[in-house]
Amino acid sequence: MTLGIISWIKEEDFIKVKEKGLSFVELDVNDRAEEFLAHVDEVKAYSEKYELPIRAIGRWGSGRICKDGICEDELSLECRLIDAAQKLGCNIYITGCNYVDELSYYENCGLAIAYFEKLIAYGKEKGVRIATYNCRWNNFVCDPMAFTVIHGYLKDLYIKYDTSHCIYAGGDYLQEARDWGQRFIHVHIKGALTIDGKRFDDPPAGMDMTNWGAFLAILYAKGYQEGLSIEPHSANWKGELGDKGVDYTIDFIRKLILM
Repeated sequence: MTLGIISWIKEEDFIKVKEKGLSFVELDVNDRAEEFLAHVDEVKAYSEKYELPIRAIGRWGSGRICKDGICEDELSLECRLIDAAQKLGCNIYITGCNYVDELSYYENCGLAIAYFEKLIAYGKEKGVRIATYNCRWNNFVCDPMAFTVIHGYLKDLYIKYDTSHCIYAGGDYLQEARDWGQRFIHVHIKGALTIDGKRFDDPPAGMDMTNWGAFLAILYAKGYQEGLSIEPHSANWKGELGDKGVDYTIDFIRKLILM
């Protein structure tokens, strides 16, 4: 396992990651996809200059399907992002699929499968593997039922996993890791803290309620050798405190990495 962090595309971003002694950068483009695509050459130069590979590229929250079928503009944009991943030597692209209320669960799954099939086929041409995220942000491919139907059918569709999303949804992240860990291709390291059953904060990993030791033990049992990507996410851990929180997480997680 290697430890990296979600960052962005400017040179100062790469410098900060390098100063932390981390091994890779993850880029989540979301609504900044065009900005990212306009600067792929610069990102490649920074990645090589600071010896920080781009481990994963992801795009959260967009609507990929509608009641009439696949959103072709979204598919086209994601193929451009897969092209960028190939150019950067990145072999993981992370995506999701929205739920269309006018359609049944069966119909939503059918459209999601059709959408992912197209991305998987395109990714194979480029040497890029496709993974879904288990975040609930405009995405229903995030729980064991969806994993069973969609990933059960699409054997080449992987999972980017984040324990915090399972915790906040009232699920069992250790059980999900046990049952689906063999399909995990990228893991987010983000703390979770609930009080009285409600989300309170996303503190640094190690200061939260996640049993990171047990979770990583399951990953070891599954033979997981991919990336662990720190996601600083809390509105309370910003500025100097946020930087100290990242340092704490780095030190905490490194003690659990035995490879």
